[in-house]
Amino acid sequence: MPTTLANESARINLRTSAEAKAMIERAAALMGTTVSSFMLQNAFEAARRIVSETDTLLLTQRDFEAFTASIEKPPKPNAALRKLMARR
Repeated sequence: MPTTLANESARINLRTSAEAKAMIERAAALMGTTVSSFMLQNAFEAARRIVSETDTLLLTQRDFEAFTASIEKPPKPNAALRKLMARR
């Protein structure tokens, strides 16, 4: 986790069941850390993974080649595009 996040003091509050709380406390103890540190580390890693998966675009080789070809040699503007670009 970046040190800038560890040094911040923003607060997150949540409610959970007694069973979930006990499990989290046990896991934190087994890891030798506080509940707050355990939850922050695990939530941060999950959030980073989810954001990365959402922000990453996977293409087949064929689609990648079509994409790069369209960037390298874009089609000429058609009438609809010229009309759109002329609008204010």
